[in-house]
Amino acid sequence: MSLATTMIAIFLQIITYFLFTTTASSPHGFTIDLIHRRSNASSSRVSNTQAGSPYADTVFDTYEYLMKLQIGTPPFEVEAVLDTGSELIWTQCLPCLHCYDQKAPIFDPSKSSTFKETRCNTPDHSCPYKLVYDDKSYTQGTLATETVTIHSTSGVPFVMPETIIGCSRNNSGSGFRPSSSGIVGLSRGSLSLISQMGGAYPGFISYCFAGKGTSKINFGANAIVAGDGVVSTTMFAKTAKRGQYYLNLDAVSVGDTRIETVGTPFHALNGNIVIDSGTPLTYFPVSYCNLVRKAVERVVTADRVVDPSRNDMLCYYSNTIEIFPVITVHFSGGADLVLDKYNMYMELNRGGVFCLAIICNNPTQVAIFGNRAQNNFLVGYDSSSLLVSFKPTDCSALWN
Repeated sequence: MSLATTMIAIFLQIITYFLFTTTASSPHGFTIDLIHRRSNASSSRVSNTQAGSPYADTVFDTYEYLMKLQIGTPPFEVEAVLDTGSELIWTQCLPCLHCYDQKAPIFDPSKSSTFKETRCNTPDHSCPYKLVYDDKSYTQGTLATETVTIHSTSGVPFVMPETIIGCSRNNSGSGFRPSSSGIVGLSRGSLSLISQMGGAYPGFISYCFAGKGTSKINFGANAIVAGDGVVSTTMFAKTAKRGQYYLNLDAVSVGDTRIETVGTPFHALNGNIVIDSGTPLTYFPVSYCNLVRKAVERVVTADRVVDPSRNDMLCYYSNTIEIFPVITVHFSGGADLVLDKYNMYMELNRGGVFCLAIICNNPTQVAIFGNRAQNNFLVGYDSSSLLVSFKPTDCSALWN
């Protein structure tokens, strides 16, 4: 399936104290031991007020970064896709009418003393939702409030009572993997985890992805990315894609060849690409994507091969990744990221087939800077200053 997914259907009749807004959404992230929009809610919603910043462990699972958190009373641990590209926090719930195969036990709300179905202006007073993704994977269920618990640097658990979550009982599609029990939405939308944390934690997130080992995602004061080597770029909001973290991509360099977006339909001044932790690969509109691919083709002399994954990626036979040129992405404000070859090229099987980890989108689809490209950068989101910051980091060694 295409992991660049978009929520194209959502139906909710909501009670007056919240709104569910449609957003772009991606049903995949990465698992490490990782575990915006600002909320109008008071920080008093959070039951603990001790000093310390919330964080969660994460795990890397092939293509996804899974965030560990607990829901319910007593706490029930789930591992769900860490997704800055979507809003809703949802998990599969019992009884499940049509659930995808999940390795871990499924959450049973009847065993939680704090689970409460949300009441809406519908015939049965339930709050139904349905999210349909680009690859036709879907999830549907009802909204509820529940206690969500994660770690804190103070050593005392960070507890969020009456957090709005989706209790999903009908889910299907290739977008959902058995290792994951759902999705943790981390966009700027009002129902995301970070928005529901309250005013004491105004839109600060940071994570560091690696293709192995464990890591953490930080919130609040501990999520600030600073120091030597940090580069920052402005984040933008789009009315049609509320909650998404848009950046402005000025150019891509393939070796010494710089390919500008200016003069192409991809060029923009107010954001042209979404940074998304829930989508593994990077997606460019086809006209610009072809310019980048041609620049790679001019450098690589190995034999071409048809993409075995059927995603129409640019692929070659090779015994080594070293034949490929270094790729640098240039975001506005001088935020130039020199990407490791792992970020931009992937070996698809043990037969020595390497592919450029960029997929060409049609012009109607959103461009995405995926999580593989973000590997070995400490990435920080600061919604108060409207900045996304990057710091080159050995992520696999950061917390191990």
